[in-house]
Amino acid sequence: MGSNKHYPEEAPVHPVTVDGFWIDITPVTNRQFAAFVKATGHVTTAEKTPQAADYPGARPGMLKAGSLVFTQPRGPVVGSDIRQWWTFKFGANWKRPYGGLSNIRGNFDHPVVHVSYSDAIAYAHWADKDLPTEAEWELAARGGLDEMEFAWGSELTPDGILMANTWQGTFPTSSTKPRGSDRTSQVASYPPNGYGLYDMIGNVWEWTADFWSTRHSQPAAHSCCIPSNPRGGAREASFDPREPNIQIPRRVLKGGSHLCAPNYCRRYRPAARHAEPEDTSTSHVGFRCVRRE
Repeated sequence: MGSNKHYPEEAPVHPVTVDGFWIDITPVTNRQFAAFVKATGHVTTAEKTPQAADYPGARPGMLKAGSLVFTQPRGPVVGSDIRQWWTFKFGANWKRPYGGLSNIRGNFDHPVVHVSYSDAIAYAHWADKDLPTEAEWELAARGGLDEMEFAWGSELTPDGILMANTWQGTFPTSSTKPRGSDRTSQVASYPPNGYGLYDMIGNVWEWTADFWSTRHSQPAAHSCCIPSNPRGGAREASFDPREPNIQIPRRVLKGGSHLCAPNYCRRYRPAARHAEPEDTSTSHVGFRCVRRE
């Protein structure tokens, strides 16, 4: 697991062992999630009004149901403030991915988005499955290729072929994709990895079951002590130190999304990882499930 060549949270490279498991071939789609909602009446986090007690200091006008939506800036951006391209849109949720009157007609086979950790785990349990651990997810994403940079080998675009739905152009202001194709794509639109799994890289970030940690554990000193089925960091250690008054656990996201780009976010690799608060949903985060033997 891990990488010593990129972001510090991916280090150090270390061996682990993982028991056998089955993993979904694609991320969970809008079609599949709609069936779950119809069967259970589940209401997602993005559809619920936030409670003031959970968000000390929040402006009352912001305590409305909604979710984070990426909006491409119309002009140049200044600095790295993500509020220039991320907006909390009231009314945005899995059925209305961009808020307003948007809908998922024609996109039933795209990955479901605007799902929080609790939404993902609720679906998984309904389907008699679970969310993958980070170790399971990374093993599956590598597709049998050990220590390779990408899920398909050592080059991002071998022979010029796009292997995943990632940002094309200069993020976040310039996209060279055809009009209308700059967000999620239908699952299985890109080649599978060596295990026959689609969209392990790009399209949408995917929830895992593990609490966030700022680094991996150091490698075991002896082969007899290699961790088996590791489960990430401690819950308390996953809190965001920048938000001391809001102690919401963070989980590990894997795989990158359609917004990852060489000039901004090079997290379209199996080793890459990102922290996401359990209560947060966005227009580029989804999930897939596992079933263990």
